Amino acid sequence: MKTLKRSILISVVLLILCGIIYPLAMTGISQLVFNKKANGSMIFVNGKEVGSELIGQSFTDPRFFHGRISAVNYNTYTEADTKPDKNGKVSYTGVSSGSQNLAPSNKALTDRVQKDIDEFLKSHPSVKKEDIPTDLLTSSGSGLDPNISPESAKIQIPAVSKATGISEAELQNIVNKYTEERALGIFGEPRVNVLKVNLEIATLLNTK
Repeated sequence: MKTLKRSILISVVLLILCGIIYPLAMTGISQLVFNKKANGSMIFVNGKEVGSELIGQSFTDPRFFHGRISAVNYNTYTEADTKPDKNGKVSYTGVSSGSQNLAPSNKALTDRVQKDIDEFLKSHPSVKKEDIPTDLLTSSGSGLDPNISPESAKIQIPAVSKATGISEAELQNIVNKYTEERALGIFGEPRVNVLKVNLEIATLLNTK
């Protein structure tokens, strides 16, 4: 009985320490010190949440830069997600992550890539097939990557410039502004946050 009591006491103490005190302490510290990151690195425009720095969104308007291919729904919701079912309940489950994990030999992957190539060449007639950066035709491991390579942004500039009337030089400056270099100069690759670039373009379009 003495051993049993000791075991129960240790379990209760550890439960309180690890299950209550520690999580609350970490949550409190993160909210105080890293408030923005702890809340999803959300981006606000005029007081309204428009997205996260960490999750990509699907842009189809020719006036904006396009992000990477996603195996899941990039956006936080679609119109269908907001429609109630027969019981009047909206059962939106949020953004999922992951990839299809299709092998290079899979016909579904080949067909999807070819379709994306054809659509890109149609909207960017000055671009050659072999010049399309790989990351514009592939998804990331999570399927939620918010960034593209500087090359992928640069190759879209002429088309975006034509659609918006914003000069290519100004668009390049915007891309440069939101290009992050390698961490500590050696980790990762240079990347451009598509949402931030497009928000600045939207701001310019609204002021014209």
